[in-house]
Amino acid sequence: MKKLLLVLIIASFAVSGYAQKLVYPEARKVDHTDEYFGTKVADPYRWMEDDKSDEIKDWVKKENEVTFAYLDKIPYRDKIRARLNEVWNYPKYTAPNKAGEYYFFYKNDGLQNQSMLYIQKGIDGTPELFLDPNKLSDDGTSSISTTSISKDAKYFVYGVSKAGSDWNEFFVIDIATKTKLSDHLQWVKFSGASWYGNGFYYNRYDAPETGKELTSKNESPKVYYHVVGTDQSEDKLIYEDKEHPELSAGIYTSEDQRFLYMSVGKKGENGNELYYKDLSKGDKEFKPIVKGFETDYSVINNIDDVIYLFTNKDAPKNKVIKFSTKDNSITEVISEKSEVLSGASISQGRFLVQYMKDASDRIYTYDLNGKLITEVQLPTFGTVSGFNADLSEKEIYFAFTSFLYPAVILKYDIVNNKLSMYRKSEVKFDADKYETKQVFYSSKDGKKIPMFIVHKKGLKLDGNNPTLLYAYGGFNISLKPTFSTSNIILLENGGVYALANLRGGGEYGEDWHQGGTKLNKQNVFDDFIAAGEYLVSNGYTSSQKLAVEGGSNGGLLIGAVINQRPDLFRVAFPAVGVMDMLRFQKFTIGWAWVTDYGSSDDNETQFKYLLGYSPYHNIKSGINYPATMVTTSDHDDRVVPAHSFKYAARLQELYKGDNPVLIRIEVNAGHGAGRPTKMVIDAITDKWSFMFYNMGVTPIY
Repeated sequence: MKKLLLVLIIASFAVSGYAQKLVYPEARKVDHTDEYFGTKVADPYRWMEDDKSDEIKDWVKKENEVTFAYLDKIPYRDKIRARLNEVWNYPKYTAPNKAGEYYFFYKNDGLQNQSMLYIQKGIDGTPELFLDPNKLSDDGTSSISTTSISKDAKYFVYGVSKAGSDWNEFFVIDIATKTKLSDHLQWVKFSGASWYGNGFYYNRYDAPETGKELTSKNESPKVYYHVVGTDQSEDKLIYEDKEHPELSAGIYTSEDQRFLYMSVGKKGENGNELYYKDLSKGDKEFKPIVKGFETDYSVINNIDDVIYLFTNKDAPKNKVIKFSTKDNSITEVISEKSEVLSGASISQGRFLVQYMKDASDRIYTYDLNGKLITEVQLPTFGTVSGFNADLSEKEIYFAFTSFLYPAVILKYDIVNNKLSMYRKSEVKFDADKYETKQVFYSSKDGKKIPMFIVHKKGLKLDGNNPTLLYAYGGFNISLKPTFSTSNIILLENGGVYALANLRGGGEYGEDWHQGGTKLNKQNVFDDFIAAGEYLVSNGYTSSQKLAVEGGSNGGLLIGAVINQRPDLFRVAFPAVGVMDMLRFQKFTIGWAWVTDYGSSDDNETQFKYLLGYSPYHNIKSGINYPATMVTTSDHDDRVVPAHSFKYAARLQELYKGDNPVLIRIEVNAGHGAGRPTKMVIDAITDKWSFMFYNMGVTPIY
């Protein structure tokens, strides 16, 4: 009897994921209070917003020591890492991009920290290494963030991000000689390079104060023109509006170099104004195409005097219009349909058009009068990227993937409407053993929400399957079917992967987006909670085997729902989340998120609504929170790490239960993009280890 009792005690420790109660580093509290519209709100961890202080560095060090000591004790962690390295180790390619006589593409041999950029003459030419990002830093944490090729295919500009920062440095290479030139541009952010003549337009900000590179508010970007071979100090200032810091602009050129476009956005607005100069006529000033910030407009291309535009004006699911520079007339070309129009380009006298139906891509061709020519049949439902071309291109190469369809490169003959395989994936994964289904469940208000569910064929719906539910729900971003090497670990171990397409995203157009913004944000949380309830009630899993994950705006989602329904989830992964909804607009580019969130600065109604769900402010004692591993990075200058620091400190302070509440802080990393492969694999290893351990699941490895 004593032996049986001992076994039960050991088993209970395994399920709860700890053998003794964790002791967290002490986080100093301060007596700081802010007043909003007469309401006082305490912020006891305000000091954590100074991420350069010695005190916060010491706290980060101690938190990581606790987290990694916990993870180190998980017995199968190294086996999960070994399996990930095994399945990750296969060649990965991007679609080739044509520029003049050259084709450029990225290739990763398998486990290289950064993919290498290759060049070849002609599609059947011999590839040569053009740029190796692995040599940009000793630890592989510097990456190529953006690239642009001059219209004559003479120059190649590339941006470098260090440690995942949004700050970029631009450099230029002479393509024919592969020689790096003297050009070096600094303090570039959220910018590409748009070529005109022997130079390009780009956006930059004033240099921040030393020590505040990660937190300085990024407002009023300036547009400059840089001539190749000159110093940045000689760049010509093209646009600046000191009187209206709420405005920001981007300037870019047309493919034929005839038009110069300027798109102007406004803080708190979802739309933009659009202007143009006809350089062939020597225009000195920009002329308006559309004014007002209520709707979106973007240029597709132009043919002679006609500029084709992509817009949601009176069309929440988008349409194509044309603007005549001769008489300023606007004519509808491709009308709004029941599916969401998500992309369009012009080549060979026809539109290459991408639609989205129930969060999955469809591609078509239309003539220039808006008449359907044909649908291009894809291998299965999934996600298309790069289905666009220049005016004269006869064939294009683009990527396609789905949950059980590893990414491939397809070739499309535009003139003959012929689709063929160009490059298949070599990943060692038997997709035939698994299946994907799409379900539509009811949210709290009765709205039907789509969700993809992936698992082994013949799965028993007995409520005992480890399940990861992922979502985002914001900023008009659509989550579509993509293959994930990471998810192989879950699927091989009898797990279920679920992806819910919540309101706030772009899956059903602008109305769907607006249904999850500002004073409608609770819809997003309700949609997600209903997804979890669907998975439990239909036997896919139980509340003891359900993990939830989201990053950035999705990290906010996870923080909010585990405050509201902690009983529904066993494990939670809020990653790089926006956790302080009263102060997000104070840092870096946070002011731009007011379009989705509203602001505590704007009016009392928005303040009260934000305070009602802000993850940091709604942590309560006496609640049994799920096993939680917060993740952030010390160089995240998009969602500054203070969000996660303050949230984790408060959760560790107020939660008195037995589940671990940890924070894993990556060093020399940013918001997510550009992380070296080793860092990615280590993070995924720890995610699955933490999840399985706290569910009492022993993986098969």
